Amino acid sequence: MAKIELRLSSKVQKETCRQEVLIRFHEGKKFCLYAKSGVYVSPEFFEYYIDRAATEANDVIVPSKLVTATQKKAESKGYVLYKRGIICVSNHRLETPEVRWHKQQAERIEQLSKQIIKCYEDAPKTEIAGNWLTDIVDKFNHPEVYNKAPKTFYELAEEYIEKKELAESHARVFRVLLRAVSRYEGFVRATDDSRKYFSFDINHVTREDIEDFSDYLRNESTLAEERPKLFARLLKDYPNNVKPGHTKIEVRGDNTIIKMRGRLKSLFLWFLEMGYTMNRPFDGLKIGVERVGTPYYISIDERNAIAETDLSARWATMTKEERKPARMPLKTLIEQRDIFVFQCLIGCRVGDLLKLTNDNIHDGFLTYTPHKTKDEGKTPFQARVPLHPKALKLIEKYQGKDRKGRLFPCLSGQL
Repeated sequence: MAKIELRLSSKVQKETCRQEVLIRFHEGKKFCLYAKSGVYVSPEFFEYYIDRAATEANDVIVPSKLVTATQKKAESKGYVLYKRGIICVSNHRLETPEVRWHKQQAERIEQLSKQIIKCYEDAPKTEIAGNWLTDIVDKFNHPEVYNKAPKTFYELAEEYIEKKELAESHARVFRVLLRAVSRYEGFVRATDDSRKYFSFDINHVTREDIEDFSDYLRNESTLAEERPKLFARLLKDYPNNVKPGHTKIEVRGDNTIIKMRGRLKSLFLWFLEMGYTMNRPFDGLKIGVERVGTPYYISIDERNAIAETDLSARWATMTKEERKPARMPLKTLIEQRDIFVFQCLIGCRVGDLLKLTNDNIHDGFLTYTPHKTKDEGKTPFQARVPLHPKALKLIEKYQGKDRKGRLFPCLSGQL
């Protein structure tokens, strides 16, 4: 039968003068394990069992009812002690804070002993070796570490965004994907009785789930029109770490869905690389190829017309209904127009434009490192663009107006 024995460490805490209770767990010659309990007591509250035969062999009489004694008492009386003992508070009648403390420690040791025996009974006997006892004690003393809930798909996706140091515009499209996954989860739970508790768990998502999610993306705008009350809730009840977005679901084309599938695959490949899962739901699944349509460009004359239009005068002649499509006040509309014109003059990506400051201007040139090359793992290079007089004029117009020190205020990724 397995037994637990306790004794005190010889080391004494300087602040409290207490000593740690050490545990010996053994069963004959089968095993003998040792561990520190994490429980500290004063020596006067720990009594060792008396070796009655050895003591009486030294002609020392032990009272018949006396079973244990502190080391101090044993030394004064000449008792021989075994190397095992117990926390003892029964000899301290006054309910002082010190007595209460040791009662609590005695209860902790009792609970820990029960936990050790239970784990021993449940465990394969081949595992009772090495650090087994130390691990059981550590789990008992620090349950918050071992009982921590695994990170959700959304938490891990945010970790991906942070560790990959994605450009703001790139991070934004990943968060669009997270919101879509959240709505898909909620839609499945609300409409499929067989999947009331469906979760987009990275360890259990299947290839069929990915295909079903793709169909959902393709039809989400129609589903939202058919079930307005459900989607009003889905558009509001996102997980805590998922930031809300637009409250209207737009129709998605095939290229958009292919991009979203690609981003989802990149997340799962990263989860696998980081050891968060062994699940590979994209194995054997084709993402699809984007179809590039005929590109449309504005001419230099059209760009100049946009830049030179007096928006204030045009705004004054418009009715309230005519202004609605702008979805922004006149001041912001002018700023966005100027930013668009500036971007036409330098040709950088929106994500890079969002980061530009005066530090990027040198002797009439704009210098910056395109962030797309960083995101894709390519060797970064520095772009050097000569600034058109119109671009320099726009930079001067907005000098010092952005609180974050950027070239332009009110920057939005949706230019």
